[in-house]
Amino acid sequence: MNLANILKQAQQVQKKLQDAKADLGAMEISAEAGNGAVKVIIDGSAKFKSIKLTKQAINPENPASVDDETIEMLEDLISAAMKEATEKASAEMKVRMDKVTGGIKIPGLNL
Repeated sequence: MNLANILKQAQQVQKKLQDAKADLGAMEISAEAGNGAVKVIIDGSAKFKSIKLTKQAINPENPASVDDETIEMLEDLISAAMKEATEKASAEMKVRMDKVTGGIKIPGLNL
């Protein structure tokens, strides 16, 4: 096998990895807890997208006492905290991977 074929195969693998990453980023995966009281949506790369709460999740004894604005405010606060935590974790992962790889970009490990 010659060098040109090896490089061509490496480029094909890199393209497939990029396509897979894009596909995962476009996916929406949801999970619920408390019989649907809390619903979280992430993408296929495990990045947080959103959270939905029901009135029962906030006040199970008296859900009618919870207004829609309170639910929206809590969803926004939780979403902001989750997104910030995810960004911090991604940044830390990149720093640590750069230390391991010496900053060399390795296909499939690009964070």
